[in-house]
Amino acid sequence: MVKTITANPSEARLDPPAATQIATRRAFPIARPRRLRRTATLRRLVRETLLTPSNFIYPLFIVHGHNVRREVSSMPGVYQLSVDRLVAEADELASLGIPGVILFGLPAVKDPVGQENFADDGIVQQAIRALRRAHRELVIMTDVCMCEYTDHGHCGLIEGHEILNDPSIEILGRVAVSHAEAGADIVAPSAMMDGQVTAIRSALDQAGFTQIPVLAYAAKYASGFYGPFRDAADSPPQFGDRSTYQMDPANAREALREIELDIAEGADMIMVKPALAYLDIIRQARDNFPDLPLAAYNVSGEYSMLKAAARLGWLDEKRVALESLLAIKRAGADMILTYWAKDAARWLEEG
Repeated sequence: MVKTITANPSEARLDPPAATQIATRRAFPIARPRRLRRTATLRRLVRETLLTPSNFIYPLFIVHGHNVRREVSSMPGVYQLSVDRLVAEADELASLGIPGVILFGLPAVKDPVGQENFADDGIVQQAIRALRRAHRELVIMTDVCMCEYTDHGHCGLIEGHEILNDPSIEILGRVAVSHAEAGADIVAPSAMMDGQVTAIRSALDQAGFTQIPVLAYAAKYASGFYGPFRDAADSPPQFGDRSTYQMDPANAREALREIELDIAEGADMIMVKPALAYLDIIRQARDNFPDLPLAAYNVSGEYSMLKAAARLGWLDEKRVALESLLAIKRAGADMILTYWAKDAARWLEEG
C-alpha cells in the first residue's frame, strides 16, 4: 500500500490504480495525446519505430534448370528460381534498397547425407557465385541445414528414427565452408543441433574464413507455421516431426538459454523464428542481449495466412503486412527475413 500525499485527506491511502485514475482526471484537459496524432506529418514526427527496406532480408529458393520461375502454390508471389533468373532478381532488390538475401537450395538428388549440400557445384554454391558476380554489394546469407538435401527430410543425420547430433554438426561445418568458398557473406545455421555454432566457427576458422560471421537460428521453435515453406523447399520430414531438436513453443526461458549458448559458441548475430507468434521472445532477446544484432524470421505460414485472408477480401494486405512487420521491428528485431520484402519496400516508398 502506497500513501499518496494530497491536499484532500479523503484521497490519502489510495492504492496505485485509484491514484492513477485521479492523476488522469486531473491531467485532462491539459494532457491530450491526440494533439500529436492530428495530421500524418505530426504522426511521422513522433513515430517511435521506423520500418525501412534496409531492415529486410529476402528469402530465395533456388532450383536446377534453365529459365525457371515457378510459383509456390501455398505462397502466392513467392517463386522457385533457376540460377539464370537470379541476376534480374538481384537487380530488382537493389533498386528497392533491400540489402540482402538468404538462399535455400533444392538439390537434383536427395540422399541420406545430402551430398549436394556441400558440393562445389551444388545449387546454392552456383547461386552464390552468380549473385556475387552480378552484385558485389549484395549481402548473401545462406541457410546451413540438411532438411532440403536429405531423403529423410530431417535437419541432421539419422540412425533408425533417431536424429544424430554430433555427426551432424561435422556435416554442417563442411556446408558452411563450402558456402564461404563460393562467396557467401554470412552463414546461418538452422538445424538446431547442439554445438552447431562451435562446429561451424571452428570449420570456418580452420579453412581461413575468420571474417565470415555466423547468424545463429538461436531460438527456432517446432512451429506449425512452417508448412508452406516445406512446399517451397521440398523439405517435409519423412517420419515423425522436428520436436526433438527444435524448441517447444511453450518455453521462453529455454530460448534465452539457447541464445546464450550460441553467443558463447561464437555467434555474431542471433535469430528468433517464427516472429509474429513469438514477439515476446524477440523482446526478451533484445532486452537480455542488447549488444548483438537480432534477426526475426517472418515465416511462410505467417505470410500465407494473411495472403489468403487478403485474397478473400477479409483483410487489407498492404495494411496488415506493414503492421505485422512494424510489430516485429517494434519488438526489437534489427533485421526481418520476410517474403514481403519487395512488396513492403514498394509500399513504404508510396507512403
